[in-house]
Amino acid sequence: MTTNETTSDKSTYELLFRNGTVVNHDGVGTPDIAVRNGRIAATGDIDPRRADRVVDCTGLHILPGVIDSQVHFREPGAEHKEDLETGSRAAVMGGVTAVFEMPNTKPTTTSAEALADKIKRARGRMHCDFAFWVGGTRDNVADIPDLERLPGAAGIKVFIGSSTGDLLVEDDAGIAAILGATRRRAAFHAEDEMRLNDRKHLRVPGDAASHPVWRDATAALMATERLVRIARSKGARIHILHISTAEEIAYLADHKDIVTAEATPHHLTLSADDYERLGTKLQMNPPVRDKAHQAGIWQGIANGVIDVLGSDHAPHTLEEKAKPYPESPSGMTGVQTLVPIMLDHVNAGRLSLERFVDLTSAGPARLFGIARKGRIAVGYDADFTIVDLKRRATITNGWIASRAGWTPYDGKRVFGWPVGTVVRGRQVMWEGELAAPSGGEPVLFSEALPRG
Repeated sequence: MTTNETTSDKSTYELLFRNGTVVNHDGVGTPDIAVRNGRIAATGDIDPRRADRVVDCTGLHILPGVIDSQVHFREPGAEHKEDLETGSRAAVMGGVTAVFEMPNTKPTTTSAEALADKIKRARGRMHCDFAFWVGGTRDNVADIPDLERLPGAAGIKVFIGSSTGDLLVEDDAGIAAILGATRRRAAFHAEDEMRLNDRKHLRVPGDAASHPVWRDATAALMATERLVRIARSKGARIHILHISTAEEIAYLADHKDIVTAEATPHHLTLSADDYERLGTKLQMNPPVRDKAHQAGIWQGIANGVIDVLGSDHAPHTLEEKAKPYPESPSGMTGVQTLVPIMLDHVNAGRLSLERFVDLTSAGPARLFGIARKGRIAVGYDADFTIVDLKRRATITNGWIASRAGWTPYDGKRVFGWPVGTVVRGRQVMWEGELAAPSGGEPVLFSEALPRG
């Protein structure tokens, strides 16, 4: 086997990963991976004597670092349920190497000052790399061309259906103004606010199973159709978050020139049948629906309509979730369980490991223009999610590192488990233990590279 290196330099590597099965954008193989200065310096057949430290990955699979492009870490404003440190700790405990955090905090992330504040809070505290979505509103339209190019900005995020926070832009004119200003791909929570308001009377007090009756499939499809129409009129690129209906999958298949789409593990794993068992713990926006919609989303995974997976990690305390519906907040933890839940699906034959890599590494890098991440290749960041596909384990509330301290998957037995999280050459998590101090850095984007 040949060795690919950055230069002809024969100096020592800091770290060498050996004997693992590498799953990449271009297939599966068994190359060694050498790391120098936080980046992949060489791949191939590498003399272990050239490395300061060797990590034996016999029996393990090495994946490009998993990127979760939708998390809510609640800081600033709601640190009693999560903050940037605890949320990122949960991420790396679950094998996630980078996250994009959402703008519906208090105050909202809608200005350069608010973004800079989040980045300042994250440095030295977050365990994984990070970027922050900037909220698009009626008030900051003129600033969007500058905001979406700021360092650490993942892009513009818009809520056109009400959820947690104060970032609602529900009308066509407001959406059109934002999309007329964007140049990067903008992300949307797509539920039709007018229909949601008209159907509030369908909520049954004390019955979370009425949540998908109120926020029905038509509300999601109407919003997605409106977004596509407006985006096309503006020549804009859009990303629809947390697809929850079979109808949206069928519709989006005809609009892949301008639209990308995300699926979540909870919409792929849980169904309306689980409301009886989980109650408000299953309450999400958009809702978990019946198994026909779940099957439709899986079809979107199979046919490529779905481009990425995101957890929509949205923690609330158990006390908050215990409020009677509809006073109970929507949201559940998810960043730590994304990898084991989806590996369980891989082992069940619902998707290949290569497709999982595309949905969580190569796909996010491609969609959002992430620089130096998303693949295992010389010159890229040494971000790896190392997994044991043969390990059986049980997800428990006690394993959850989120400050919220619970998961809807408590007691679920899974087949496949994250063993190690490596961020820019640093073993951050290994065998269920934090293995390095927090050292996350802002993700770089090709459309917003620093100048100079």
